[in-house]
Parts: sequence; structure tokens; C-alpha cells
Amino acid sequence: MLGLGEATDEVHAVLADLRRAGCDILTLGQYLQPTRRHLPVARYLSPAEFTALGEHARQLGFRHVESGPLVRSSYHAWSHVPA
Repeated sequence: MLGLGEATDEVHAVLADLRRAGCDILTLGQYLQPTRRHLPVARYLSPAEFTALGEHARQLGFRHVESGPLVRSSYHAWSHVPA
């Protein structure tokens, strides 16, 4: 989930850490405040920013990447798990 105040270089660092840990499937989506009692959205990322982050993740070697404002961790999940 993005949009809680993270900087792009922080996201890049986390993506590199995930690859080093062996993660090869990644979903990046926009945080949306569920209720007023939850943390507010610090910033809405543009579709171009999600595209750029997805491309960066692919360059790092993620086997599958879903990156967009409405992407959630379960987004097409079973279609990307090896049989």
C-alpha cells in the first residue's frame, strides 16, 4: 500500500530488500482510508508513478508485478502462482 507518506527512494529500498529475501511476486496499490478513524491518505500517486514503480520492480527481477491505484494483494493472485 502506497500513499502513507513514503518517499520513492524508500519504496525502491524495500523492493530491493524483498528481492534479496526471495520475493518474486509483487502488488503495489494505493492506500485508501477506510474510515475517519484510520490514518488519512498522505498522497495519491498518479497512474504514471505506479507504472514507473512497476517497471522498476521488473528491472529488479520480480517475476510478476501488479502496480496501480486499485491493485490489492489478492489481485489476480492465483493466476500468478506456479502450478
